[in-house]
Amino acid sequence: MKWVKSEIDQAQVRGLAKRYGIDLLDASIFARRGITQPAQVLYYLEDDPGHLRNPFLFDRMEDAVDRILLALDESEKVLVFGDGDSDGVSSTVLLTEALLELGLDASWRIPVGDEPYGLSIEAVETFAAAGGTLIVTVDCGISNHAEVVRAAELGIDVVIADHHRLQAETPPEALAVIDPKLEDSGYPFRDLAGCGVAYKLVCALKFARSGLYKQPVALLHMRPTDSGAFAIDALKLHNLVETGRLSFLAGPQEGAAAAVKLAGFLGDRQIFVWNEKQQLRAAAELFGTSVEIGFYDVSGDVASVSPSCRGKNLDELLSLSPLGRYREGEYGEIDLFADLFAAFAHEKAGLYGSADAEALQLVALGTLADLMPLRDENRILVKRGLAFLNEKPRKGVRELLENLSLRGRPLDSHEIAWQVTPVVNAAGRMGKPDLAARLFLSDDPAERSASAVEILEANLERRKLGGEAWETVLPLARESLKANGERFALVGSGAVAPGITGLIASRVTSALKVPAVVAAFRPSGEIVGSIRSARGFPVTGLLAACADLFADYGGHDAAAGFSMQRDRWDEFARRAGEYMSSADLGQSEEEIRIDAELPHDFLKPGLKDLAARFEPYGEENRQLVLMSKNVSMVDAQIVGKTGKSHLKLTLDFGPYKWPALLWDGAERLERDFSFRNHDLVDVLFKVTVNRWNGEERPQLELYDIRKSSTKTD
Repeated sequence: MKWVKSEIDQAQVRGLAKRYGIDLLDASIFARRGITQPAQVLYYLEDDPGHLRNPFLFDRMEDAVDRILLALDESEKVLVFGDGDSDGVSSTVLLTEALLELGLDASWRIPVGDEPYGLSIEAVETFAAAGGTLIVTVDCGISNHAEVVRAAELGIDVVIADHHRLQAETPPEALAVIDPKLEDSGYPFRDLAGCGVAYKLVCALKFARSGLYKQPVALLHMRPTDSGAFAIDALKLHNLVETGRLSFLAGPQEGAAAAVKLAGFLGDRQIFVWNEKQQLRAAAELFGTSVEIGFYDVSGDVASVSPSCRGKNLDELLSLSPLGRYREGEYGEIDLFADLFAAFAHEKAGLYGSADAEALQLVALGTLADLMPLRDENRILVKRGLAFLNEKPRKGVRELLENLSLRGRPLDSHEIAWQVTPVVNAAGRMGKPDLAARLFLSDDPAERSASAVEILEANLERRKLGGEAWETVLPLARESLKANGERFALVGSGAVAPGITGLIASRVTSALKVPAVVAAFRPSGEIVGSIRSARGFPVTGLLAACADLFADYGGHDAAAGFSMQRDRWDEFARRAGEYMSSADLGQSEEEIRIDAELPHDFLKPGLKDLAARFEPYGEENRQLVLMSKNVSMVDAQIVGKTGKSHLKLTLDFGPYKWPALLWDGAERLERDFSFRNHDLVDVLFKVTVNRWNGEERPQLELYDIRKSSTKTD
């Protein structure tokens, strides 16, 4: 393993610490991770959902909202159609609950058994026969061209809320397509999970029930300057999205021209101001008493939501607000006004408060399960969702945690991703995703408890099938690896169940450290396969190179899936080998990047708080890698429940001694470093919590260890 500690600009570190009010250690970690732009830092330091992006940045969001509201007005039947994995189930439950709460006649459907991924002709026709007129797809739909056409033939409109890449030249001809990966989506963040997109639609529907939806709104702020002129700032807003800005200086002698200019910009919009008396005084001095501007003072309404604003002018609030530090350019009083007005509007619409607690728990589960990058607004979505989950688990989650013996203890992103979402996924992998949906949707506690038990049984069956398949796949993967120049592994077998190809592919990449393809050969002649990445290789390139061979495919750079006919497998294997022979697979030697080197006196129990500040961890936000040198070992034991394969150490950092664990590291003791000879060691580690018999103790989990005096890169 290659240890890499990048050099950083100390002036930049000091600048980050000063600007964001953080300590130098946190600032140095930001610098090493390349998290230096204000918009990036925002999502690490803040967890207020008010920082989430406006759902109406999606160009077609208003169309989707209007069609759903029409369905409500006309008492139409609506179907929510989702996918069977954790993200799809979370999306389906999230939107179904929201539509039912609005009063819609809404039902849901997820592919079960051997039904194919995505919307099907059969599902469309069945819904049409039942008198349905609107289908909203979640976590699927972007590849369902024929199904959308069939729906239109039957008088059914389709709204697509997906997050997968478009595989054709154009999206399906649905009434509205909301997908952040579309080039013309209008949305600036591409990596929302399916449940993240569904949540955006739910938020837009909530806002649409407020009095501000589609209303022509403007914010106006006028203030005197030291020069005697007045600074005039105005913003046009449409569903809280800024659509126009006017800023200029004018003196009393230019009042008439300024009034004309301002009137032309504002038009017939409803005008909101902050501090009516101040604005009336400014208008009188600038335009004279003959010019009247009709506006509404919103400062009192905002103060009812944010009491700290009461009685303060915008210039006072600006000096107190931390929001400007997250802006690239100038952040003035009108910008703060816009943020305060948005917070008020969110409260008025019932957005982002405790009412969203249950929805955000689903968003957190789906985002973690689907391996979405934990950057940008995904960080707030997951952070808030986990906070609500730990505070008061929603229905379904509560029963699941109880059956997993996890109820009542704090759970972080790692524990959710490893212990909870795989169990939810297991229902779909075993062809029973409806179990998971009913678990989260049912109002009957007994039914939810029964569903939780069934899901755990499905997970046990999935693990059994995975163990049996692994015995077959591993030797085949090793043969394939050798045949493909040690660059990747490709295995197809009838011994692998279609629902576990992703799990087995992940195990292959973990064991062999290369990208892997694992496919299940069905008796029907269909092949279902999964691809998993290793060493940063983007698997979507391989998919694109073989796209014409697939009946369907999709996924992300880290994980993807496909289906195809058996007679195309050999050609796929040939093309995959050809593509991978020249692909850039990154470093052949495993490389680990160090976030910070800590002196011994930093190794205090409070170090766990440093690790917590960078939560949630996951895709594109790996756990912190910390380093300390010249550490003495005061104890060394070889441990393990079955075989004695792990190494447990006690490391002495002076004021504190820390327990440390190196998984599968037993053979390294007395080979790479000696406890008997009192070797000093350098260690790479992360800080975790060991929970045992109701007690929680911080510990170090080692990434690597070596005898001291070895030079670090």
